[in-house]
Amino acid sequence: MPWSNQNGGGPWGGGGGNNNGNNQGGPWGQGPNKPRGGGGGNGGGNGGPPDLEDLIRRSQDRLRGVMPGGFNGGVFAILALVIVAFVVFQSFYTVQPNERAVELRFGVPKQEVSGQGLHFHFWPIETVEIVQITEQQQTIGARSTTNSNAGWMLTGDTNIVNVQFSVLYTVTDPVAYLFKLETPGETLSQVADSAMREVVGRRPAQDIFRDDRAGISVQVLNIIQDTLNRYGAGITINAVPIEDASPPREVADAFEEVQRAEQDEDRLVEEANRYANQKLGGARGQAAQVREEAAAYRDRVVNEATGEAQRFVSIYDQYKNAPDVTRQRIFLETMEGVLKNSNKVIIENGQGVVPYLPLNELTRQPAGAAAAAQQGAN
Repeated sequence: MPWSNQNGGGPWGGGGGNNNGNNQGGPWGQGPNKPRGGGGGNGGGNGGPPDLEDLIRRSQDRLRGVMPGGFNGGVFAILALVIVAFVVFQSFYTVQPNERAVELRFGVPKQEVSGQGLHFHFWPIETVEIVQITEQQQTIGARSTTNSNAGWMLTGDTNIVNVQFSVLYTVTDPVAYLFKLETPGETLSQVADSAMREVVGRRPAQDIFRDDRAGISVQVLNIIQDTLNRYGAGITINAVPIEDASPPREVADAFEEVQRAEQDEDRLVEEANRYANQKLGGARGQAAQVREEAAAYRDRVVNEATGEAQRFVSIYDQYKNAPDVTRQRIFLETMEGVLKNSNKVIIENGQGVVPYLPLNELTRQPAGAAAAAQQGAN
């Protein structure tokens, strides 16, 4: 302090606790009266409270004893320690499981890619860029921008559709992703939008609305992937789902009418096809039944004819062996078949028979007479 070297010790004379009786006044003569009494061993002989200058002086002495070079040297040492600690803290970095890190030395990327865990680099000579490697989604269309007409596209049949879709991608080469393209996200968005417009421009509107969305997504994915491969972007496209495809609001009502008419047409065609299939199925069933019956009749007739032929052949073989016997047997069997169910009276040589006798009536007995004859027999 400026007044610490004065004989009085302070601006009012004897300062601190060193009251040695030489109480010369300060700039205005006699200094202020110090309180009497009280404890405190630091107040000298009169037991007063410690002076501020004395406390500052003692603190400086202790600090000089602890720090080499005095107080000013200690500040520089503390500052150096803080800088070293900050540099060491900045030199360590952590990579999460879904991330990869690329180290840069003087702005030049290293070929090695750091994986999960704690890593060290020489900061600030080396810096680190961290990239996510999990699947990411980028939405393209009216929802991804403030422009409500961003998703409008012209189809192959000169219709306008509003297409909103997303691109699902992963970063497979972090070095290429960081340093091949200046803005990978914006480049991906522009490439995807251009590819979708190219495919939609070659297709009718009905394909993008409902008929072939899956085919359009596959074509767009292939175009995007080929373009990014030529750029060397280090990005792999996983899927391009089409989230929404609708006509402009000005023609939405008319388009809905057309859609309903097409749905009615499809429904009627489906009903007609179902009716045709039902009738055709019944006719085919009847045709199959007739064919089966005809085949069964054919088989039966053929089998009967075959059996008759075989029976005739067997009889003919027997006839060749014994013609007379076979002829007599055939005659008897034939007569038996003819006369088996007829009323007949056999007369041998016609002897003793009146020519006009009603022989047929003799075989016809009345029911009463037959019953009486039966009783008499019993």
